[in-house]
Amino acid sequence: MQYEAKTPDEYIAAIPEERRSVMNSLRKVIKDNLPKGFSEEINYKMIGYVVPHSLYPSGYHCDPQLPLPFMNIASQKNFIAVYHSGIYASPELMDWFVSEYPKHVKTKLDMGKSCIRFKKIDQIPMKLIGELATKMTPEEWINTYESNIKKK
Repeated sequence: MQYEAKTPDEYIAAIPEERRSVMNSLRKVIKDNLPKGFSEEINYKMIGYVVPHSLYPSGYHCDPQLPLPFMNIASQKNFIAVYHSGIYASPELMDWFVSEYPKHVKTKLDMGKSCIRFKKIDQIPMKLIGELATKMTPEEWINTYESNIKKK
């Protein structure tokens, strides 16, 4: 689902009440663990963590007006989602996450290319998501992103 919000606080206020606490916890664990340099904002109608233009003036290649996206969280119709571009771009990070996931959650991993879906909101592995957030600095993400763009 998409919510018309201008700030992360407005986004949280717009989602169903039963999800607000979990989304606030998810937001906090990411903000507490992301390396310095990422910015929190509304990005693609979700709460996003981006490399701002002040660090990466080129912006996102699909739309240079936008900052470089890194991580997003969203309340979707049937699940809460964590989107992590680094997992999609780095096979090593993907392998790490897939191997760590069962150590934190008994349910099967429900994942797309960069989307991790949590249908049972009481089973979101906050500690693991926090650790995932630490795995790339903005500079490392820029390097990974640029090396993947050059391959195309």
